[in-house]
Amino acid sequence: MIPVQAAPLWAYAIGATFAVAAGRQLQWWERSVQGEGVRTRSRAANPYLALTLLYAALLPAPTGVYLLWQNPAWATMQVARDHDGVWAGFALFYVASVVVGALLGFLAARLFVLVGAGYWGYLQAVAGYFLLFFTLIHGWDGTGYQRLLSADPRAFAGWPADGAAGGGGDSAINHVLAFATSGTFLALLVFGLAVIGTMLLAEIGWLVEGWRLPGAAADLKVPRVIAVAIAGAGVYGLPFAGALGASLLVRLLGWWPGLGLFALLAGVVLLPARSPVRRLYALVGVPDGHWRVEPDPGPGPAFRASRPG
Repeated sequence: MIPVQAAPLWAYAIGATFAVAAGRQLQWWERSVQGEGVRTRSRAANPYLALTLLYAALLPAPTGVYLLWQNPAWATMQVARDHDGVWAGFALFYVASVVVGALLGFLAARLFVLVGAGYWGYLQAVAGYFLLFFTLIHGWDGTGYQRLLSADPRAFAGWPADGAAGGGGDSAINHVLAFATSGTFLALLVFGLAVIGTMLLAEIGWLVEGWRLPGAAADLKVPRVIAVAIAGAGVYGLPFAGALGASLLVRLLGWWPGLGLFALLAGVVLLPARSPVRRLYALVGVPDGHWRVEPDPGPGPAFRASRPG
């Protein structure tokens, strides 16, 4: 239900977020599979992975294809003007990119969760949503938000023309209002209730489910409602603010200096051991001490819980 250029990025972020939200359950599944000695269940049968792929295939993928058919210009960020400019293979690409993107995001975050680096699994979601928001806000030529808020090529072409005429502020409002009354926006509202609503319910439900597992109570430092709010701000609010900041820096300094300065600032905010984002991550009760599967001299695998010092 978003443009073709941003669909794989969103799917990757969704998959990573699902994996982090179900981090404790994924650890339990890994222990249960390995604990059987001889592996009798495929990790591909993991219910959380299966539900992630089912969600991607049944909600974001078909709604995106519908919008690609209903409004090819908007679905391609005004690259194609009508159906004649859209190759039929784009529909296949859209579906495949959403499902594969969700799979890759889930597997990448799951890998970090299982090897004791859950925070880096969370950063997979942050990176995916940052790239998504930057694509929608800035795009490849600085007109991302104009392309997103234009229902057709004619509306998009009016942004720079109106701005040059001196009515930039009022013109922008008029463009937004025109888009908000379009059929594309109505379709986005209807699909958004199903796609985003189901996504949030799954993420919150898996977080709550994980908090009920042994040891979770000690890691959850705040009430659950506050923990959900912190998690939402960390997964969605932080990347959105970062995308806005990166777009502003690129506009002021140019691509390479702007992105370089943004990368430096992002590293300071995200990477140090005592960074504010890490401190907030520690409050939510997502796994910090992780289980690692280690080889044992005996016939079966051994397990130990490890908590970073």
